[in-house]
Amino acid sequence: MERPAWAPRSIDISVPSVARIYDYYLGGSHNFEVDREAARRAMEFIPGLPKIMQANRAFMRRAVEFALDEGITQFLDIGSGIPTAGHVHEIAQAARPGARVVYVDHDPVAVSHSQAVLEGNENADVVAADLRKPREILESPPVQRLLDLNRPVALLLVAILHFVEDADEPYKAVARLRDALAPGSLLILTHASYEGIPLPQERTRAAVDVYRDIRNPLIMRSREQIARFFEGYEMVEPGLVPLASWRPRTALEDEDPYAFSGFAGVGRTA
Repeated sequence: MERPAWAPRSIDISVPSVARIYDYYLGGSHNFEVDREAARRAMEFIPGLPKIMQANRAFMRRAVEFALDEGITQFLDIGSGIPTAGHVHEIAQAARPGARVVYVDHDPVAVSHSQAVLEGNENADVVAADLRKPREILESPPVQRLLDLNRPVALLLVAILHFVEDADEPYKAVARLRDALAPGSLLILTHASYEGIPLPQERTRAAVDVYRDIRNPLIMRSREQIARFFEGYEMVEPGLVPLASWRPRTALEDEDPYAFSGFAGVGRTA
């Protein structure tokens, strides 16, 4: 298999990556055949996976625009993945040229590609770090340089927490990040769930097994379990809802049923 120029030498391109699988679902070009094969296997059970990812990305855009309307111009996007078109810095800096964005990912391809995309952008940077180690993120040079934690920050945890197992204490990590943020900060979050997927749970489970087989287990949590991540936040209307139901721009009856899979919400620190 030929290694493309954008793929760091250090990565094993024979092993699928959730960041590159997500890129494939969104129609991106930064993925390998091994990623496409895993994505197609999962889609045999949930054919609407690309639609779910598109609904997830559309929610993120609406939430970033909401943050900007609230006067927030600092963004910390953890588990940011490969910056396909319409990523946080593009949305934020188009509306507020001085907006500052720090991306965080532990996938070397995501980090390497982000570095290439952000070259020359003085108000955006990327950190190679893991959500499970919040202190490393908060103490990283890009966060220290670009974000003023004494002013409100929009923290994005979009489609990341369902890859963190309970044994890795995701609630504790999210609480540590919350405690580092100034009052008036926002948590922008999405999470996979069996609830809302328009298929029998056995079919969905088979797709979840594909992720387990590539050693990136997908942890499906209930709405109640997802709501716990917002402890210490006041929910912004309409609360924790299916992806397409959060402040939609178009009539919901026009939406594909898969767009209501999983949950999305925004919370504000007091």
